[in-house]
Amino acid sequence: MLVRMRHTFRWILTGLALATGLLVSPASAVIRVGEYASLTGKEAAFGQSSHKGTQLAIDEANAAGGVLGQQLELVVEDNQSKPGESVTAVKKLIARDRVVAVLGEVASGRSLEGASVCQAFKIPMVSPFSTNPKVTQMGDHIFRVCFIDPFQGSLLARFAKEKLKAGRAAVLTSSQAPYSVGLTKFFTEAYTGLGGTIVADLKYAEGDKDFKAQLTSIKASKPEVIIVTGYYTEAALICRQARQLGIEAPIMGGDGCDAPELIQIGGKDVEGFHVSTHFSAENKSPRALAFIQAFQKRHGVEPDASAALGYDSALVLIDALRRANSTQAPALREALANTRDFEAVTGSITIDAQRNARKPAVILKVSEGRLRFVETVNP
Repeated sequence: MLVRMRHTFRWILTGLALATGLLVSPASAVIRVGEYASLTGKEAAFGQSSHKGTQLAIDEANAAGGVLGQQLELVVEDNQSKPGESVTAVKKLIARDRVVAVLGEVASGRSLEGASVCQAFKIPMVSPFSTNPKVTQMGDHIFRVCFIDPFQGSLLARFAKEKLKAGRAAVLTSSQAPYSVGLTKFFTEAYTGLGGTIVADLKYAEGDKDFKAQLTSIKASKPEVIIVTGYYTEAALICRQARQLGIEAPIMGGDGCDAPELIQIGGKDVEGFHVSTHFSAENKSPRALAFIQAFQKRHGVEPDASAALGYDSALVLIDALRRANSTQAPALREALANTRDFEAVTGSITIDAQRNARKPAVILKVSEGRLRFVETVNP
């Protein structure tokens, strides 16, 4: 008990010192940037891809001479895709490694955990890929480079109603994932506002593999479109089992489904699947083409949205460090908040008053085993 009390007291003292500016990192030849990501576990496809993009941006900056006359060092912690692990990971990055800022995470639930620590220690955090609005509501040190779910839910609703001509929708929600619960809420509000009808609203748990009970109920409701608001593994299995049950309605998902594993797991049963996301490898802008070529050269595959957003999160932080001309948290936080019209791989990024990125989305469709560009949707 005494050891535990000492450990807790040490964290409290460290937090107070960081918050008041009394704890200063020792002189170093490098600027340490922290990253916490799901490098193993259920959402490892997202975490690994995002990390590859982040590391590429750091390496390119160092090759070009570094930042503020120093090289950048990316210090990485794996939260194993597990609830609760992000708190420990971020505490290590801040108190042990003395990072100047934190990048992460891809899943909104884990970003909420990490954000609580960063806000308490007054260390800026930039999430690459967490779209739940609550993430940046954690406090004034929390930022993101992706769009948020009210926008994503609205564009999914409009695409289903106006492009697919679907007036009856069934929704499947991962009840334990804040991202999925939030996206379902925003989709439902927008879809019914457009005159659509929700004919089935069913739940599943993270890690479920059998969805036949929910799909049997959905089949009886005769939907004209099915929306899966969770992540790629369950979405792929849902598609396979839906087709086995003879359900022919088109199926859509949010950016949580944008991973190569959707196609690897789902095979031919995910053909025609539409996804709203942040980036297409068919993007022809000069910035995107340079990134795609560099990523392919290093990793031998095309980058997905996770990789592009990981890259952009590092670019935005690097730009803020240069404009702040300082690694101190108050100056860096202010520079991040003043990011305007920054030309990133996923589009022009402006950080608004709520520390969210106002930017466009894209719709992709699985066609012949690949995610193909359909259209861009502006906010």
